[in-house]
Amino acid sequence: MGFQVITMTDAAAARVREIVGGREGAKGIRVGIKKGGCAGMEYTVDLVTEPDPKDDHVEYDGASVYVAPEAALFLLGTEMDFEVTRIRTGFTFNNPNQSSACGCGESVELKPADLKALAEARGAA
Repeated sequence: MGFQVITMTDAAAARVREIVGGREGAKGIRVGIKKGGCAGMEYTVDLVTEPDPKDDHVEYDGASVYVAPEAALFLLGTEMDFEVTRIRTGFTFNNPNQSSACGCGESVELKPADLKALAEARGAA
């Protein structure tokens, strides 16, 4: 298998399949980032009906996730999960490029991935 920008847990893949299965014409979800929040950036998750050929496509256990090209360097090495707690339900992102987050958890500070360190870590594995 080739290199993937992000990985998904079983819970995330199950939720993506559930979302896509309940919407006619849906092909997957797109993960991106946008400027916003008190920490500077927010993750975005949108339904995909027409995949953009520029997106990175990640497929796991029948779930398709597309990563917006402008977000790829900020999401390299990220694990996408889905959690249900007493307070919130939603996708979570374990992102090694995250340097801080706001107190409410809605926004994050991200730095571009260090490609050299990532390549060295993958070579050592």
